[in-house]
Parts: sequence; C-alpha cells; structure tokens
Amino acid sequence: MAVTGAVLVLFLIGHMLGNLKIFLGAESFNSYAEWLRTVGEPAVPARSLLTLTEVVLTLAVVLHIWSAVSLARRASKARPVKYVAKRKSQASGYVVRTMRYGGVIILLFVVWHLLDLTFGAVNPKGFDATPYDRVVAGFALSRWWVTAFYIVALVMVGLHLRHGLWSAFQTLGLTNGRRRRFLNAFAAVFSTVLVLGFVAVPVAVMIGAVK
Repeated sequence: MAVTGAVLVLFLIGHMLGNLKIFLGAESFNSYAEWLRTVGEPAVPARSLLTLTEVVLTLAVVLHIWSAVSLARRASKARPVKYVAKRKSQASGYVVRTMRYGGVIILLFVVWHLLDLTFGAVNPKGFDATPYDRVVAGFALSRWWVTAFYIVALVMVGLHLRHGLWSAFQTLGLTNGRRRRFLNAFAAVFSTVLVLGFVAVPVAVMIGAVK
C-alpha cells in the first residue's frame, strides 16, 4: 500500500505542476499536453511513454484499493470481538473515518475527470478541442457544479494524502521525539499545498482569470 501510494503521490505532484502551466497561456499549456504524447520520440513510437505511465498508474490504483481492502479484512479478523473498554485509537478522527468514503468519491471523480478533460465525452467542447479549450469550457461558471465536485474530491485527496503520509512516517518509525511535531506539520502543509495547486486552475477559470 505504501509503494503504490508513493507512486500516486509522485504522479499528483507532476500532474499539479503540469496543470499550473495553464497560467502561462494557451500555447504553453497545449505544447505541454502535446509533449506528453510525443515524449521519447523518435527513440520510441508516439505516446509509448504516456501509455506506459497510464498502465503503471492504473495498476497502482487497483493495487492500492486491493491493499486497503486486504488490510481492513486482516485487522477485522485479528480482533473480531470489540474491546470492553472504549479506548480512543491513535488512528481515530475525522480523516480516518472518511478515508473509505473519500476513496469512493476520489474514484468517481477520476472517472468523470477522464471523461471530461481527457476523452472529451462530457466536455462542452468535445474531444477535438485543444486541451486548453477543454479546461476553460469544463470549468466555466455555468458548470459551477463540476468545479464544486472537483473541489470536494480534491479535499478528499488532501485528507487521504495527509493521513497516508503520517501513517508512512509512523510505519518507518520516524515520529518519535522532536520529529513528531515537524512531520505532522509537514504532512498537513504538503497536502494543503497540493490541493491548493490543483484547485487554483478551476477557480481561476470560473472567475475569469483564465479564459
């Protein structure tokens, strides 16, 4: 679960940085999108590396979900009877309680996101439009509900990521002593910055800063 989570985090960082290129203008953003499809040429055929990345990401998502289900079942079997005394778990809290439902929201969002901005199936401009035009049309003010869904899903991603980072630090035994407070703050700040980086694009489009 940690390995697949790390793969997905690296993808999110790269994806966010790529999205922010939209603030450099249509030409820069469209050139970046084209580069993604042609990177590696002429050593390898067009879209080879992009397809490989998509396969790795799909496997990472599937294995991440499988790991989560497997760990939950293992934990349930390890302690089928509840404790008599109600003890507050260190892993309790709003973030952990929403991990399962947040994961479902994230999965639904990914499906919509692909249909909207990658395949253009539900985008007003369709597949033939440039990536820049699809983003502007997809997050137009008239489609505020899409932006709202996008933001909710990204908040879930942030909560998921914050908890995942903290769990990874604990698993590695890094949260002892003085490092505990620093790593806790790092997980929160890192997740917040990532979410804000993603949210900046649809909000900028909706308010007309990007058009």
